[in-house]
Amino acid sequence: MSEVFVIRGGEELRGSVRVSGAKNSALKLMAASLMTGDECRIVNVPDIGDVRIMAEVLRHLGADVDFRDGEMALRCHELSTLRAPYALVRKMRASIIVLGPLLARYGHAEVALPGGCNIGTRNIDLHLRGLAEMGVELEMSHGYIEARAERLRGSRISLAFPSVGATENLMMAAVGADGTTCIENAAREPEIQDLADFLRGMGAQVHGAGTPVIEIEGGHALHGASHRVIGDRIEAGTLAVAACAAGGEVSIEGVSSGHLQVFLRTLREVGAEVDEGEGGLMVRAHPPYRSCDVATLPHPGFPTDLQPPMVVLLSLAQGISVLTENVFENRFLYVDELKRMGCDIKIEGNHAIIRGVTRLSGAEVCACDLRAGAALVVAGLAAEGETVVGDIHHIDRGYEELEGKLRALGADIHREEAEGISGWREGC
Repeated sequence: MSEVFVIRGGEELRGSVRVSGAKNSALKLMAASLMTGDECRIVNVPDIGDVRIMAEVLRHLGADVDFRDGEMALRCHELSTLRAPYALVRKMRASIIVLGPLLARYGHAEVALPGGCNIGTRNIDLHLRGLAEMGVELEMSHGYIEARAERLRGSRISLAFPSVGATENLMMAAVGADGTTCIENAAREPEIQDLADFLRGMGAQVHGAGTPVIEIEGGHALHGASHRVIGDRIEAGTLAVAACAAGGEVSIEGVSSGHLQVFLRTLREVGAEVDEGEGGLMVRAHPPYRSCDVATLPHPGFPTDLQPPMVVLLSLAQGISVLTENVFENRFLYVDELKRMGCDIKIEGNHAIIRGVTRLSGAEVCACDLRAGAALVVAGLAAEGETVVGDIHHIDRGYEELEGKLRALGADIHREEAEGISGWREGC
C-alpha cells in the first residue's frame, strides 16, 4: 500500500534538530567492508531505504549484516557469490559501487547494470574506463557487467568529469592493485574523504582525498575497522531551506558547516541569516527574500542534490532568479508539480527561470525522485492550506524520519495510507 505525506502549511519551524549520517557515505562504507574478511563496525548509519537495499545486496553476496539503532556490524568472511543481481541493483544505482571492492579482493565481479532515480543518464563509462586502465577485462551481456583481472595494476587515471561514484569505485579497486594508482580530476566531496578515512582505518594507503588528485598505494593487507559516518550535508541543507521557506529559527546539529560553504553563502545572498558553529549551524528566516542566480557544480560548488529545495525558496523571493543545472540533465522533472502549487517557473534547457510569487497554495503532488520529493515537502510547509505528497517511497530512500524531525520543529505533517485520502488522484 502506497503512503503519502499530508502537510498543513503555515506553521513556523523552531527548535533544534540533529541530522542523520550521510546516505552518500554510508552506502560506500558498507561496500568497502567487502574487501576484508574481518568484522567492520559502522556507526551513525541512517535507517533509510537505500541502506536497507545495500544491506540486501551484501547479504545476497554472502555477508553477515547486523543493523540496529544506527550501528552496523558487517562480516564478509566468506562470500557465496560475486554476482549482484538485477532484482536488487535496479532498486538503487549506488549498488554498482560493489564492483571495485569485489575486484580488489577477488579479481572478479558480476554486477547488473544499475537503475535509480530518473534524473539523468549517469552512465558508468567513467567507472569502466578507469578499471580497464587498471587491467580489468570487461564484458557486458544480458544486462550484466562481468569484470575480471588476474592482477590489478596501479595506473594513472584521468577522469573526464569528477564523478563521485567513479572516484569511489576506482579508489577501492586501487587498494587491491599492484603499485600506485593516481586518480586525476577526482571528485572532492566530503563523502570521498569519509571513504578514504575508512579505508585508511582498514590499513590502506590513500593520500589526497578531498583534492583533485588522489594517490592510492595498493597491495597493503586490510583488516577490520570501526568508523563513524559523517553528518548528512544534504539533509542539513534541506532542513535549512525548510526553515527559510516556512519561517522560524532552527538549529541544525551533527553536520560540518564546512561541507556546505557555497550553499550557505547562497542562503545569505537570498536574505536568510546563518550562523556557523562547531558541529552545526543556526538558520533564521528573514523574508522578504531576494532573487539570486545559482549554478550547480561538483563539490565544492553548489550541490545538485540541493537544487530542488532551492528552487522552492527562490519561488518565494522577490524578482527573477535563474538556476542553472550543470550536473544532471533531467533534474527539472518535478517543476510541473511545483507549478500546481503556484510556482512560476519556466524551463529553458538546463536553466530554470523563476519568478517569485507572494504565496504558494497546497495541492496534491507526486515525488518523481528523492530530492524532488524533499522539495515538495518544503513547498508544502510554506504553502497555504493542505498539501498531499505522493510516492514518498522516494523520500524514504534518503531521509530518515523526515516527518518526525519536522514535527518536532512544529510542522503539521503526518503520514497516511494513500487509500484513505479522499479524491486522491491516480497515477501517483
